[in-house]
Amino acid sequence: MKFYYNASLALTFFASLVGTAQDVASKKENKENSFDFQVEQFSDIKVLRYQIPGWENLTLKEQKLVYYLTQAGTSGRDIMWDQNYKYNLKIRKALENIYLNYKGDKTASDWNNFEIYLKRVWFSNGIHHHYSNDKIKPDFSPAYFASLCKSTKTVLEPKIVAILFNDQDNKKVNLDEAKGLVEGSAINFYGNGITHKEVEDFYAQKKSPDAAKPYSFGLNSKLVRNSKGQLEEKVWKSGGMYGAAIDKIIFWLQKAKSVAENTKQADALGLLIQYYTTGSLKTWDDYNIAWLQATEGNIDYINGFIEVYNDPVGYRGSYETVVQIKDFDMSKKMEVLSKNAQWFEDNSPLTPSHKKKNVVGVSYKTVIVAGEAGDASPSTPIGVNLPNADWIRATYGSKSVSLGNLVDAYGKSAGKGRLEEFVNDSEELERAKKYGEMGDKLHTALHEVVGHASGKINEGVGTPKETLKSYASTMEEGRADLVALYYLYNPKIQELGLVDDWQKVGMESYDAYIRNGLLSQLIRIKLGESIEEAHMRNRQWVSAWVFEKGKNENVIEKVVRNGKTYINITDYEKLHDLFGQLLKEVQRIKSEGDYEAAKSLVENYGVKVDQKIHAEVIERNKQFPSAPYSGFVNPFLTPKVDAKGEILSIEVIQPKTFAEQMLYYAKNFSFLPAVN
Repeated sequence: MKFYYNASLALTFFASLVGTAQDVASKKENKENSFDFQVEQFSDIKVLRYQIPGWENLTLKEQKLVYYLTQAGTSGRDIMWDQNYKYNLKIRKALENIYLNYKGDKTASDWNNFEIYLKRVWFSNGIHHHYSNDKIKPDFSPAYFASLCKSTKTVLEPKIVAILFNDQDNKKVNLDEAKGLVEGSAINFYGNGITHKEVEDFYAQKKSPDAAKPYSFGLNSKLVRNSKGQLEEKVWKSGGMYGAAIDKIIFWLQKAKSVAENTKQADALGLLIQYYTTGSLKTWDDYNIAWLQATEGNIDYINGFIEVYNDPVGYRGSYETVVQIKDFDMSKKMEVLSKNAQWFEDNSPLTPSHKKKNVVGVSYKTVIVAGEAGDASPSTPIGVNLPNADWIRATYGSKSVSLGNLVDAYGKSAGKGRLEEFVNDSEELERAKKYGEMGDKLHTALHEVVGHASGKINEGVGTPKETLKSYASTMEEGRADLVALYYLYNPKIQELGLVDDWQKVGMESYDAYIRNGLLSQLIRIKLGESIEEAHMRNRQWVSAWVFEKGKNENVIEKVVRNGKTYINITDYEKLHDLFGQLLKEVQRIKSEGDYEAAKSLVENYGVKVDQKIHAEVIERNKQFPSAPYSGFVNPFLTPKVDAKGEILSIEVIQPKTFAEQMLYYAKNFSFLPAVN
């Protein structure tokens, strides 16, 4: 599971994580002030840089491990492009060829629009928007594009050129059941003509050897129809689909294993290599358990086909990798949540039978990111909790990380003014400025550590992707948010030494969440559209449900002044109780696999948007130049080698432009054919 930075939620300035000492901050001040976090801004996107603090303090062996892991991760970059859409690699290569070879007028507005289009496609790893899933339409004509292709000798089939401009394959991930979840999605996880029902029927026949340890069927394959008309899986492995890129991943993972910090880390890397070699889902489970138990050392990583948000029916994992270095100081400060996970479970408002009697192995660390690729780049999460298999989490626990240096970079590049525009009054503004940073960090920690680890599924009930189907992702993210919200307004967090004033932090967190869920997140979607993305849906259905249920007692009110709508919470105690009631119900839905209840909750509260308020929010936001979406270029880790090719040192070099990084990746990490 991932927790994403939300520009409209995090409207206050992020410094470093909770409890950063002032003396440490002052030592970094000069260096940080001279660092240019922003690379560029275009369309609705802001591209940032991040630093790798403490890189020089790593041993050469540790630096090599980080380097090899980032090389492995980036080697799979093309997989994500192909997963996102079947023609993405052809389109990207055509666009890049034009960009590199065009000798015509580069001052013309059409050329500027072409550059912006290419950068948007780069940012989204394909022609569909990274967040809305809508196809990105060019702001230049088919005729102009034809002239670019002709002048640069770029070849792209006419049917693909037409798709750039027409409405074919308009939605990468379609969640409107009336259009067919699989049939209406352009994601390249299913062969042509395969229906949602066929997918469900295919996997209904698959059984795991041990029902208590179900395999993640479909996680690492594409479902296609063979020459006999039968459905079969094209497995993503060495020698299989994406084999050319996976072989490169394996090559670098083997190098990483050779410099592993300890035996457990090496064993886990060995299992990951075996998984990529065989495609075995049993090996994937074995690897996840070994990875969970490899907790010593300064370096860790995420690598594989992991999150299923991009599959409308929740089977297939998108390729993703994050390489991370432990941030010792910040991790120590947040270990308190891990150590008290059982207390939070025992004192939650869940039905007793839905609580875990033994919350196992929840670990929380703040880490320093050294490289990302695939589904994590350029758009990145700020928190991750893995693995996703419920039975592994219940038995062996999970790892939760906060990507501290990325959070820091977001904060230091944050636009100003939106907070003042959308807060209800001066008292709310003062709370936001004083407690917003801490509340945001604590929300992320509680969401990842306590939220995703909480609750259990009733015996005999299938996994959420089987029972809740297309609503599984948004229900899980909403459930984790509700756990965080319930405990953000609780004296326990002050008793644990995490905050100085639990009530003020809780009030600010409630203000920010409801304000975002009902108002400010709407800047991210076009007027007239419904909400599609899982996290946005969950923020709205949580906020809209408590708003409606608290109407009789006026717990939350919408205030209109001078034609502008504001949110005012009148009773934080009652809102806390409503969050608890909703958490209890959402856990019941997950525990019992109640599909109809999940559908009703999401469709009634999380999808449709009040068009009048949406138009108002968009108009109010026009005054702010800062883009609503942000992402990152990765630092180049550049080895210095001797005459024998042995690495002597590794330097961190920042990309100067977004295009520089994307073209470097295209030149050095394009391992897949245009058609897979």
